[in-house]
Amino acid sequence: MENPKIRFKGFTKDWEQRRFGEITELKSASRVHKDEWTSNGVPFYRSSDVMTAINGTENEKAFISEELYEKLSKVSGKLEEGDILVTGGGSVGNPYIVPDNKPLYTKDADLLWIKNKGKFHPYFLYEFFFSPTFRNYLGSISHVGTIAHYTITQLSDTPIGLPIFEEQKEVGEYFQSLDHLITLHQRKCDQTKNLKKYMLQKMFPQNGAKVPEIRFDGYTYDWEQRKLGELVKEGILEAPLDGNHGEKHPTSDEYVDSGIPFLMASDIHNGEVNIYSCKYITKERAERLDKGFARNGDVLLTHKATIGETAILSNLMTEYAMLTPQVTYYRIKNEERLNREYLYSFFNSLDFQTELKTKAAQSTRPYIGITAQQNLKIILPAEIDEQIRIGLYFRNLDHLITLHQRKCDELKKMKKYMLQNMFI
Repeated sequence: MENPKIRFKGFTKDWEQRRFGEITELKSASRVHKDEWTSNGVPFYRSSDVMTAINGTENEKAFISEELYEKLSKVSGKLEEGDILVTGGGSVGNPYIVPDNKPLYTKDADLLWIKNKGKFHPYFLYEFFFSPTFRNYLGSISHVGTIAHYTITQLSDTPIGLPIFEEQKEVGEYFQSLDHLITLHQRKCDQTKNLKKYMLQKMFPQNGAKVPEIRFDGYTYDWEQRKLGELVKEGILEAPLDGNHGEKHPTSDEYVDSGIPFLMASDIHNGEVNIYSCKYITKERAERLDKGFARNGDVLLTHKATIGETAILSNLMTEYAMLTPQVTYYRIKNEERLNREYLYSFFNSLDFQTELKTKAAQSTRPYIGITAQQNLKIILPAEIDEQIRIGLYFRNLDHLITLHQRKCDELKKMKKYMLQNMFI
């Protein structure tokens, strides 16, 4: 029969095409009624618990008493280390490896139970359920595009390509290592995001305070509270502008494959500007517009529909990018008074985001125009050196977040490719 495109060195024996019902025992637990659930005892797993394990999220746990567990287990048997549970309801066809022999019970029909008994490498079976081979099969047995329930009968009929156990082990451990690395980088990314969120609350004064709770050593002066419009009048900021083009706004049929980036609010996310997947217009078309010409170094702020996303425009290979009416640029004129990285970080602070969104919500549609933006408060350290240190601190955090997220995305992409080529 057909073998996978990618195999580990040393394995040449053909894979066998089998069906689950031919190779192992498939079971479902005896029914447990909701009024039999308890607040502690033996964990009672449902589809939601499997999805929580896969996604690394939290959900409300359910339990049954030890007495009920022992009673029902005499009928349906006990889950053992290496057994596989597969979701039969909700988001169907998603697996969970039973990690040990501790008491565990499952919801009937909600989770299908594959007895392993040491016949298969559990991680090989686990990853099979994420493979395109299985996902395509799942789609083929549905008449409406998605399948509401995945039954024992359907699982029994599901084909699987099986190599010898030693090759299963190699494949399973390879994907286990990939999953571990993905989890590691995702956890570091999430931890850094949480740290940034915390420091954005603590490193900027809150609720009218004159100094922040956390501050770099050596700085003692009170911070100043100003309005953005005052910084414009003092020549520290240029007057902010968005891309409100009125009747001159380009239409969708004027978009081109390359040219001047035409930035929408959706192109700004998590401190980054997506230059490479945004819309483009020709330079000739851009020059017929009156305003919204953003340049490298401008701090961008979304103010319509999507409120409060911000980024520093960089890596722009054209003379400028054109903004839509959803985005405002802030351009610093006096860098001895205002640091760019600081301004970007302040725009992400709790106080600023709260004020921005509160005022935007007062409009019929979430929106805060240029005039209203100039009335927004900005709190500044008196010394530019302190601004620089704060801006650099948050830029370094952003760099770490980007690094871990990029690595995570690369590993997920690699896993997707391998799932396509290491199963049949």
